Amino acid sequence: MPDHSPRRRRIVIVGGGFGGLACARALAGAEVDVTLVDRRNHHLFQPLLYQVSTAALSPADIAVPIRRVLSRAKNVEVLLAEVAGVDVAEKRVRLADGGALPYDQLVLATGSVYNYFGHSDWAETAPAPKTLASARTIRARLLRAFEDAERSDDPDERRRLLTFVVVGGGPTGVEMAGTVAELARHTLSGDFRRIDPAQARVVLVEAGPKLLAAFPEELARYAARALERLGVEVRLGCGVEAIDEAGVQLHGERLPAATVIWGAGTRAADGANWLGGTEDRGGRIRVAANMAVEKQEDIFALGDVALLEQDGAPLPGLAQVAQQQGRFLGKELRTRAVPRAFRYRSKGDTAVIGRHAAVYTWGKWRLKGLPAWLLWALVHVYLLIGFERRTLVMIQWAWRYLTFERGARLID
Repeated sequence: MPDHSPRRRRIVIVGGGFGGLACARALAGAEVDVTLVDRRNHHLFQPLLYQVSTAALSPADIAVPIRRVLSRAKNVEVLLAEVAGVDVAEKRVRLADGGALPYDQLVLATGSVYNYFGHSDWAETAPAPKTLASARTIRARLLRAFEDAERSDDPDERRRLLTFVVVGGGPTGVEMAGTVAELARHTLSGDFRRIDPAQARVVLVEAGPKLLAAFPEELARYAARALERLGVEVRLGCGVEAIDEAGVQLHGERLPAATVIWGAGTRAADGANWLGGTEDRGGRIRVAANMAVEKQEDIFALGDVALLEQDGAPLPGLAQVAQQQGRFLGKELRTRAVPRAFRYRSKGDTAVIGRHAAVYTWGKWRLKGLPAWLLWALVHVYLLIGFERRTLVMIQWAWRYLTFERGARLID
C-alpha cells in the first residue's frame, strides 16, 4: 500500500561552528530531518586557535570531527560540501559541485572571516588565526624565524627576523602578542647557541586609543601593563599603512619584521551575499528577534553572520552568543515552525594576556590577574567538546604553567 504518512520537515544548517553545531545538537531526536553542511569536516574551537599558532596546543586538541559529535543524532545528516548559494524561490541550497539540498527551513551559520579593510593582498603576508591551516602557517613562520636568525650573520637581518608584529588590540591580538612574548622569553630559552630568543621584539599595533575596546578602562590599562611586563611594545593610535614581506609601514614609521600576524577585526562570511544583500558594513544579515531573516520567514541566521539588536545595540560576535542562539533556535524548531523571540544572556567577557594574567568583566564585576586567569581556563576547558580533549588540554596547561614547555613546536 502507498505510504500516506506526512513528510517530515527538512531543516538545512549551513555551517558547523558554534552556532550551527549547537542548533543541530538541539534538534537531535526531533521529528524533523536535519542536514548540516560544512566545507570542513571538523568543528574548531576558535578561541584557542591562537595557542595552536604559538605551539602551545596541537590542532587535534581543539578540533573534533562533526560526524563524531552528531553520531548519535540519527535524524541529522552531515555533509562535507561547499555551498555556492541559495535559491530562495525554489527553497534549495546550491552546492559548488552542482548538487542541491532542498529545505523547508534554512539556518545560516556561516560565521566570519578576518577583515583586511580593503587590503586583501595583505592576507598572505599577514595571516590571521582563523583556521587550522592558517594557525599552522603562523606557527611555522614563528618557529622558522628563530631558526633563520640562528643561521644569519647579518645583524640587521637578525633583528628583522626576531621582530614580530601583531596587528589589532582586541582579545585575539592581546592573547597572541602575550603568548608570542612568552614563547620567546621562556619556552625557547637555552635552545639556541648563536641567538638569545629573549631578545626578540614583539610589537602590538592598535589603531584605537586603547586595548580591548569592549572592556572597562581599568582592565584595558591592566592588559597593557601586563603585556609591557612581558616585553611587548604596545603602540596605540597607530594605524597600518602597508604590509609587505619586509615588514610593516605605520604612520611615520617603518617596522622591519619577518613575521606579521593579523587580528584586527572580522566581517561576516558568505551567507549574506546568498540572499541578495547585507545590512551593515560588516556584511551581517539583519534578523528579527526570533532569528528569522527579514522578509524570509523560512530562513534564519545566527552567530557572526547575523545582525540582531538587543536593548538598542547589536549583539557582539562572540562564541557564547552563537551557541546560545543555536541552542535556542534548535529547541524552538523542534516543535514549532515560527520560533519565539530570542534573548541573549551574557556570561561575561574574558581575555588572557599570559601566564596567570587575564581580565574578566561581567556587568559590574571586574576580575584581573590570577583569579581571572583561572576563571578563563576553567570556562574554556568546560566549553571544549569531549572528555578526552578537556583532560588533555588541562594536563598540557598545567605542565606549561609549571615549566613553560610547549610540546607542539613542529614546523610543517
